[in-house]
Amino acid sequence: MTRIRPPEGSSAPHPGTADARRLVVVGHGMVGHRLVEALDSRDTQRRWEITVLAEEHRPAYDRVALSSCFEGVDESALRLPEHDPGRVGLRLGDPVTALDRAARTVHTASGARVPYDALVLATGSRPFVPPLPGAEAPGCLVYRTLDDIEDIRAAAAGSATGRAVVVGGGLLGLEAANALRLLGLTTHVVELAPHLMAVQLDEGGGALLGRMVGELGVTVHTGTGTRGVATHARTGAATGVELTDGTFLESDLVVFAAGVRPRDELARDAGLQVGERGGVVVDGACRSVTDPRVWAVGEVACVEGRTLGLVAPGYAMAETVADRLLGGEAAFPGADTATRLKLLGVGVASFGDAHATTPGALEVVLNDPVAATYGKLVVSDDARTLLGGILVGDTSGYPLLRPLVGSLLPADPSVLLAPQSEGGAGAPPGGVGVAGLPDSAQICSCHAVTKDELTEAVTEQGCADVPALKSCTKAGTGCGSCLPALKQILEAAGVEQSTALCEHFDHSRAELFEIVAATGITTFSRLVAEHGRGRGCDVCKPAVAAILASRDSGTHILDGERGGLQDTNDRHLANMQRNGTYSVVPRVPGGEITPARLIVLGEVARDFGLYTKITGGQRIDLLGARLEELPAIWRRLTDAGFESGHAYGKAVRTVKSCVGSAWCRYGVQDSVGLAVELELRYRGLRAPHKLKAGVSGCARECAEARSKDFGIIATEQGWNLYVGGNGGFTPRHAELLATDLDHDTLVRTIDRFLMLYIRTADRLQRTAAWLESLEGGLDHLRAVVLDDSLGICADLDAAMARHVADYRDEWRGVLEDPAKLARFTSFVNAPGTPDPAISFAVERDQPVPVDLGLPAARAAAEVSTR
Repeated sequence: MTRIRPPEGSSAPHPGTADARRLVVVGHGMVGHRLVEALDSRDTQRRWEITVLAEEHRPAYDRVALSSCFEGVDESALRLPEHDPGRVGLRLGDPVTALDRAARTVHTASGARVPYDALVLATGSRPFVPPLPGAEAPGCLVYRTLDDIEDIRAAAAGSATGRAVVVGGGLLGLEAANALRLLGLTTHVVELAPHLMAVQLDEGGGALLGRMVGELGVTVHTGTGTRGVATHARTGAATGVELTDGTFLESDLVVFAAGVRPRDELARDAGLQVGERGGVVVDGACRSVTDPRVWAVGEVACVEGRTLGLVAPGYAMAETVADRLLGGEAAFPGADTATRLKLLGVGVASFGDAHATTPGALEVVLNDPVAATYGKLVVSDDARTLLGGILVGDTSGYPLLRPLVGSLLPADPSVLLAPQSEGGAGAPPGGVGVAGLPDSAQICSCHAVTKDELTEAVTEQGCADVPALKSCTKAGTGCGSCLPALKQILEAAGVEQSTALCEHFDHSRAELFEIVAATGITTFSRLVAEHGRGRGCDVCKPAVAAILASRDSGTHILDGERGGLQDTNDRHLANMQRNGTYSVVPRVPGGEITPARLIVLGEVARDFGLYTKITGGQRIDLLGARLEELPAIWRRLTDAGFESGHAYGKAVRTVKSCVGSAWCRYGVQDSVGLAVELELRYRGLRAPHKLKAGVSGCARECAEARSKDFGIIATEQGWNLYVGGNGGFTPRHAELLATDLDHDTLVRTIDRFLMLYIRTADRLQRTAAWLESLEGGLDHLRAVVLDDSLGICADLDAAMARHVADYRDEWRGVLEDPAKLARFTSFVNAPGTPDPAISFAVERDQPVPVDLGLPAARAAAEVSTR
């Protein structure tokens, strides 16, 4: 149990707030966390002393993103912001066991008795396991918490059949199926309803979803129930699932995802009124109708006769209760059950009256089985008001259609459902965009931010870009589906965001790339003369140099005029260090190196007095080389077969790998072989920013491929490809672009991804930011590189083929050219003289730089100038 404050059983008021009242929150899920966060931010007078009692041993985490754990995301990435420990007493792993309403006290499992003036139940729900024979057998699990995830992962690792069955074809069921598929199991989904996601989708949408899920290798059984779980006669463990249609599915892992039930047992035992289907019955203020000191929020609250299993209504309840506790008069605004998510890579959205239950409602359907898209809009009987809709396959119209629910249609429904035009940013065609929304339209449903509030943030508070809007209003910081709408609001408010590269070019980097490609221009001087102005600067010169290099790998980057365009590191083909020396990083493809080459690196480091360190990219960094030493060092290295590792350039750096199937007993593919092949293929490829990659030989992900610009994870059937990850200031996990690719398709897809990025990204834009900025995001990228939706794949393929054929090692090019060698001197008038300002000391038996501005920091006896 983790206990922060207050002391167990204490009812002492917060220091300085002698009259503070005591609030006890039971449950620390997403909604309970939101309640505490909302109250803490508004209760500036510290009127409430807050204690949170949680059943789990973990603080609140993003349960909606639970499935991302199977794609490399760890618990820390899911964790919600920590409460101020000086303000909130959070007690983990100590569930409440009883409520004493008469004494206004709760009892916990540890024996504590915690008094309250107000009590909020945020206990959520529990998975529903049908009362079937064998449902409690070993191998039968549920999918709800991080502990459940760990149980499923362990069971999958020990599965003897390699098969899994998911009972339930709703949201949780399909997420569980995707998790099991990613764990390498052959997966079946059993759904009693005639189609998947019967609550959110109609028959047409559900049928398309089922077809697309089936194409991913998951077998779907709809319209049939589960009769029971067969068990082993001796061990009692699950051996398979019997369906009501007589089918038997062999499996030693069964995951029940057949719905949830509210955790209302505390309320029942305490005599609080509960609904017919469970849940604490509350009024419009989310206050118990039985006891005015008790409130309920989230899945445990029963509002107007029903409980709500989505997080957005829970957040609205939390905001309502926070306001009421501070004397406000807020009321629960009603449930927004709109849903947009991606299930097994298939976009699905449902909003408003999706099933057309409104009397007289009309349905307009556009079903395109060839394009694998399904769209339905539900409108009023006069066809003027949007009531709801369903989107499967292409959900790009969701951000602007959902806010229109209840509003007059800005265009014909069939036009709104038509494939997206060049309106971009998720805008439906026909000129319908954010301008067509009423001011009261809720753009961000996660944080209940309206168009009017966003517009005010732009016009009154000076927000000039999306990050500023996110920081000011929180819009876009939840599921992110409203980000395209935020861009449109900025544009509608007249905020122009310049795409010019710098003062010398009015064009963006991508536009300059197209100009260079179309005109065949090969020099900066001609480009700036014909399409820019002035003589260039430190911004545009390296950017143009990279464009020219990416289109012409056969020309050395220091040839002619190009040498003068490079920044400091590229100019000397090495990274300058803080004391003016340089690092030397030879390429070690895939991290694989022979003993003979290791000896060469050791001898070079010893002979030149270099500091050596193994890098995170699985190669060896030699630091401390003087400028004039670089050619001699590289001559030794190139003679031994080493090449430049391009650690200094905006280029492909490394392709990290695990040991793969050759050595690892868990490996299912040759990750080292693929990593070596890819690193050699893309070496020297110049880009808008550095590129890093990784290849893991199994789902355990030892190469950390999902933190790379492009990462590959082996499966039994081939390779999964992830794109757009990075570390740095804003770490981001890569997203799954394609699954189970064969070798040739994998390489071809990476080729196109890299060339499209190089062609269209802004200056110094990593792939993660580039992917986020793409109109249509990952879906658009997938359409371009896999389906050739723009008809440019032949160009992308040809560009990569030219690069592979024309590649030359840059350092060998220097050593073979006396003119280029002349660049490597500290003093032009004394080329053999080393820079006397560079000194070294010794730490842990290695040379390290001496900061000459702080000489006392080093022992004088240890300082040398080498």
